[in-house]
Amino acid sequence: MKSTTRSVKKQKHIALVAHDHCKSELLRWVKENKDMLAQHILYATGTTGNIISKETGLVITSLMSGPMGGDQQLGSLICEKKIDMLVFFWDPLSAVPHDPDVKALLRIAAVWNIPVAINRASARFMISSPMMSEEVDTEIPDYDAYLAERLH
Repeated sequence: MKSTTRSVKKQKHIALVAHDHCKSELLRWVKENKDMLAQHILYATGTTGNIISKETGLVITSLMSGPMGGDQQLGSLICEKKIDMLVFFWDPLSAVPHDPDVKALLRIAAVWNIPVAINRASARFMISSPMMSEEVDTEIPDYDAYLAERLH
């Protein structure tokens, strides 16, 4: 597939997600990085967003709970180029009933080439990157060219 360039602004749109066993770890990470995160626009799946907002006072756009469709909502926002990065603390040792939704979300993040942190270490690297406070150009699929080719 052909690619095009997308400009990611200085103020990033960041999605925050955590499985139940990882919510406390994500909350701890958010508290440690609250000043940096406050400079950006935050989204989260339902329960995670409510916990983070209540505990930190950060403004968060809360979507549905993951199992109730929140993962799918985030995937849609990624496809619409409305999410710039995903911080998803997932539990690799516990099965979740909405595992297909989780895989779909991670697949969409890969397709649209957005940075994804899956644990404290990768989230730390990502948030401490100089790119967090810069405008950055990134390659994404050229969906318009894809459609044009399919229609001819």
